Amino acid sequence: MRIEVRHHCDDFNTYRAARVKSLFNAKSGCDWEHAADLPIEEAEWKIGLIVGPSGSGKTSIGSRIFEDIPIYDLYANWDEGKSIIDCIAPEGDFNTVTGALASVGLGDVPAWLRPFHVLSNGEKFRAGLARLLCERQERVVVDEFTSVIDRQIAKIGAMAFAKTWRRGNGQIVLLSCHYDIIEWLQPDWIYDTREARFSRDCLRQRPDIELRIYKVKGSVFKHFKPHYYLDLPLPVAAEYYVGMVGNEPVCHIAVAPLFTANAYRATRLVTMPEWQGAGVGTRFLNFIGEYHLKGYGRCGHKFPMFFHTSHPQLCAALRYSKKWQQTAASLYGSNKTRSATSLQRSDAERGIRNGCGTGYGGHFRAVQAFKYVGENNV
Repeated sequence: MRIEVRHHCDDFNTYRAARVKSLFNAKSGCDWEHAADLPIEEAEWKIGLIVGPSGSGKTSIGSRIFEDIPIYDLYANWDEGKSIIDCIAPEGDFNTVTGALASVGLGDVPAWLRPFHVLSNGEKFRAGLARLLCERQERVVVDEFTSVIDRQIAKIGAMAFAKTWRRGNGQIVLLSCHYDIIEWLQPDWIYDTREARFSRDCLRQRPDIELRIYKVKGSVFKHFKPHYYLDLPLPVAAEYYVGMVGNEPVCHIAVAPLFTANAYRATRLVTMPEWQGAGVGTRFLNFIGEYHLKGYGRCGHKFPMFFHTSHPQLCAALRYSKKWQQTAASLYGSNKTRSATSLQRSDAERGIRNGCGTGYGGHFRAVQAFKYVGENNV
């Protein structure tokens, strides 16, 4: 495929225009041409990338790759009166929509309940990708891919999107002025408008994400609290752990003893939004489960760890993993009044006045319980 782009505009002869031509020996600025050879019909592919600096012809080339298919706008046609969970594939399957949001790294549940125009730039970008995945067109071109967001979010978002897109059918061409996403996106072909060079496959290996885990104080949770969608009392006698990539905290969890059941219980799992979709959250959770199963947790017991969640995609991931067994599922929470009465009775027996005034449960979440059974089960 050969694409020839020719742009022409008026040749101005004002005083300032003439002076610019004289100073810089510029004959004219009214003509711009670029020819691109893209042999993309010769092999099967799913993801193509056109990359280069601004003004180098990316949009012009991208708009001509697929006939009669306009460039897809991630930021257009969002209803400001509805949350994004209601705007994405409104007639489609709920689990498909939440799965798309999680797969592109927008797993921050409170963000699902907000309208598009109030989201951050990174959240808007990922919401647009989720909508694109749900619509799943056979051929699509996306301009300004990752151009308006933080570079860390761009890299992780590119990787998460590519993994999900490759699971289905369809061809997508992404246009970007940033070269730092190439190794994360791993496209099937690349056209560099700066060098007018076409290449197949990404020869750069995707960087490894080195996750280091530390035991920390419970006060560290305040930094993760804005991204935790439940409001529960602090777990009793819990130990807290944080996962770090470089000098950046990316995930958090608390583990409390559940010795009456010869087990531990994990809670408050949080992965920071800019790292969602990279797989660090599940790696972190698996490590903490193995850590306690081997006897490194509180009191040194080699007990399994239980974990409860209502997040649809995390539930699906744990069910798929051989390291976890599902032990229960509930469509609604337990009776909060009964829990509060039990806690108050316990306080009275210990002579504590005005103790806990609340209880656990009383919600309507479809909570599912899982048990970590370990690496030896794989």
